Amino acid sequence: MTNPASRPVRTVAVIGAGPVGLAAAAHLLERGLTPIVLEAGDGPAAAIRQWGHVRLFSPWRFDIDSAARRLLETHGWTAPDPDGLPTGAELADAYLAPLAATPELAPCLRYGTRVTAVARAGADKTRTIGRDDRPYLVRTRTEAGEWQDLLADAVIDASGTWGRPNPVGAHGLTAPGEDHTAPWAAGPLPDVRGTERDRFARKRTLVVGMGHSAANTLLDLATLAEDEPGTTVAWAIRGDSPARLYGGGSADALPARGTIGTRLRGLVESGAIELVTGFTVDRFEAREDGSVAVIGRAGDAERVIETDLVAAATGFRPDLDMLRELRLDLDTVVEAPAKLAPLIDPNFHSCGTVPPHGESDLAHPDQGFYLAGMKSYGRAPTFLLATGYEQVRSIAAALAGDREAADAVELELPETGVCSSARALDATSIAEAGDTAGCCGTTADSGCGDTAASSCGTSQPEPVAIGTRGLATGVLHGRSGDRIELKATGGCCG
Repeated sequence: MTNPASRPVRTVAVIGAGPVGLAAAAHLLERGLTPIVLEAGDGPAAAIRQWGHVRLFSPWRFDIDSAARRLLETHGWTAPDPDGLPTGAELADAYLAPLAATPELAPCLRYGTRVTAVARAGADKTRTIGRDDRPYLVRTRTEAGEWQDLLADAVIDASGTWGRPNPVGAHGLTAPGEDHTAPWAAGPLPDVRGTERDRFARKRTLVVGMGHSAANTLLDLATLAEDEPGTTVAWAIRGDSPARLYGGGSADALPARGTIGTRLRGLVESGAIELVTGFTVDRFEAREDGSVAVIGRAGDAERVIETDLVAAATGFRPDLDMLRELRLDLDTVVEAPAKLAPLIDPNFHSCGTVPPHGESDLAHPDQGFYLAGMKSYGRAPTFLLATGYEQVRSIAAALAGDREAADAVELELPETGVCSSARALDATSIAEAGDTAGCCGTTADSGCGDTAASSCGTSQPEPVAIGTRGLATGVLHGRSGDRIELKATGGCCG
C-alpha cells in the first residue's frame, strides 16, 4: 500500500461543493481523512442553481454517488425515484443540499470562499529540492474581501468550468466588443420561459452554438414566440450543416435527443428559427438602445446580424491560472491530465467511448494534487457525472494508501443509455447537467459542434448528469491506465 503523496495525508482541500466535490468529501470521510471543502458560492451546488430550470438527461440512479448515498442513508434519507429525471434545482434540493447538511460533512464546508491560487508552501514552481515534503498552500478570498491561506496535505480541484465561457469570437479568441456583462449578453442557459421570460418576450435573440444547450434554448425561444408575438429567433453556427445536432430522429438511441433534433429541424424548416450557417463572429458593436450588431463572415461575404440579445452556447474552459505555481502534466491540446487526454480527446472519442479511469490517470508531477470532475476533462465535452464520482473514489483510496482499491476502477452505465427513459422529455428543458460544467460539460469548440465544449449541449439526452454526455453499453471494468474501448449506443458528441 503506497500513498501518492510523500507526506502522510490527513487533510485534503477540495475545491468546489458541486456533485463531484461533495462526493470527494464523502469518500475522504469514509477513508478516515479530513476534507476541507472550499466553495465560492453561498451554499452547495451554487453553479447548478444557475441553471436549475434545466432537466438532466440522466435519471436519479446515475446522479447519486455511492459514498454520498451511504452517508445520507445513515440519517434516514430516501433517494428519489431512480427512474426520475431531475432538474438542476431538484438535484440540488433533494440530494446535494441534504448531503452538505449531514453532521459529518457540514463542518468541513466553507462557503463564500473563493480559491485564487494553489502552490507548494514556501516554494514556487522552480523549486525542486524538498518540494514533495512541502504541504499545499491554498490561497482564498472571502466574500468580505479577506485573504486567507490554508495548508493541506493534498488537493482535489473539482471546481468545474462554469463561469469560464469560451469566446464567441472566431479562432478561439474573444472578439472585439464581446462582453459577457453587456445588456445584450444572455448567458449560455437562460431561463427563457421562466424567470427571464419578460427579458426575451417580443425581442429578437441570436443563439450561437451547435450543442444541446443551444438546442434547448432555441426550442424554448420558439415556444415563447408562439405565445408572445414579436418574439423572433436566429441561430448561428460555424459549420455548414446542423445535421449533427438534429441526430437520428426516431432512430436515435436516445429518444429525448432524437425528439429534440426532430423538433429543431422542423422549426428551422418552417422558418420559425432563422438559421445562419458557416458564420464566424469577428466583432460586436453595441447600439445605443442596448441591442447589438454581431458582425462576422458567412462564407466569403460579410454578414451583420442585428439582435436584441445573444445567447452564447459555446461552452466553457477550465481556469488554469490559479494553478500556475504547480507542476502539472497537461495535454497541450485538450488541457486535461496528459494520461487522460488521449482517452477523452473529442477528435477521437464520444462520451460513450471514454474508458473508466482513476487516480493514476489523473496524477501530476506535484504528488497529491488532482483535477477531478468536469475540470479534469479540460476542453473535452465528453464528461459524465458518474465518471467524476469514480474519479474521486479512486483518488480517495489512493490518498488513504489503498492502492488496490484505487486501481480497481469500475464504471456502470445504462445498457441503452441514460436517456432511454420514457420520461426523457417534458415541458422543461432536458439537460446534461454538464453544460453547466457538467456532462460533456460546456466547453466550446471541442468537437460536438460549434459549441462543442458546451458539453454537447446542456439539455439533451446524453447520459449521466452534470456532465452527462455520452452513452455506453453495459458495465465497464478496467484498471486505471488500460485502454478500453466501449461500444457506444449513441454517443453524446458523435
